[in-house]
Amino acid sequence: MLARCCLVILLSIATCAFAQNPAQNPPYPSGTVKIISPFATGGIADTFARVIAQQLSEVFHQPFVVENKTGGGGNIGADLVAKAAPNGYTLVMGSIGTHAVNQYLVKDMPYDPIRDFSPVAYVMNAEGLLVINPSVPANNVGELIELIRSQPGKFSFGSGGNGTSGHLAGELFKAMAKVDMVHVPYKGNTLAINDLIGGQTQMMFATMPTVLPFVKSGMLRALAVSGRSRSDALAQVPTVAETLPGFDVTNWIGLFAPAGTPAYIVDKLNAEVNKIMQEPAVLGRLQAEGATFSPMTPQQFGAFQRAEADKWGTLVRGLKLD
Repeated sequence: MLARCCLVILLSIATCAFAQNPAQNPPYPSGTVKIISPFATGGIADTFARVIAQQLSEVFHQPFVVENKTGGGGNIGADLVAKAAPNGYTLVMGSIGTHAVNQYLVKDMPYDPIRDFSPVAYVMNAEGLLVINPSVPANNVGELIELIRSQPGKFSFGSGGNGTSGHLAGELFKAMAKVDMVHVPYKGNTLAINDLIGGQTQMMFATMPTVLPFVKSGMLRALAVSGRSRSDALAQVPTVAETLPGFDVTNWIGLFAPAGTPAYIVDKLNAEVNKIMQEPAVLGRLQAEGATFSPMTPQQFGAFQRAEADKWGTLVRGLKLD
């Protein structure tokens, strides 16, 4: 009886000790973390990847470095992360293209945007803007549509690559306006904007932060906002939907890790990114550039991503893409 009581006491002590001293997770990060930017420098994904990397480096006292791996509408860089070790040391700044739309546009998709990633943190929703070269004789969306209809196949619109939100918006515009124009994909928004300014293309749908400086300088002319409502950044500019009811395309970006990344790492990164994106300086920059942020948990971001994939899958399957 005494032996049995002693055994019970020893088991109780062991249980308490285990509860008070659970196995500790390995420290994170303990070395350099790479954030892959699958788009060219100067674009919104690359810009905010660098903002976040700099801040995370200061918070964790470890280097967070951004590497550009461009091409394939962002698929090349995203695929590298999909196949990376799930240890939190390789991340990607994904977008509506890489993690929602491209799967419906690319025949041999190298990765599954849902299955192969762990959503880490939503970063922003960037309003889009329809901009034209100032030489194009159109003052509004209605005039632009009539102009394109009068010259079938003569107008071209640039984008940062196949599958980007700019490409999707242009294709949706073609379908809804019933116009014939040519898509010209570039390896990043910077090159597309340069050629639009130079007159090699006539129009472009781009995220507002990337083209707003050129609109303000007069190098490009803003015709319409591509989202469902007007933007505080350009309150006088109407929406495309005011001419084409139902038109609504906005770009979002967010941080992803390879599937299977430990939850404590994902949660740790999520908490810090949410703090960064709510800093007054960052929020002020977002507002000035026509972008918005809403904090999400990894689970909420994952649900948002799946909803976006379902939404665009329904629409994109009906489009004839280049």
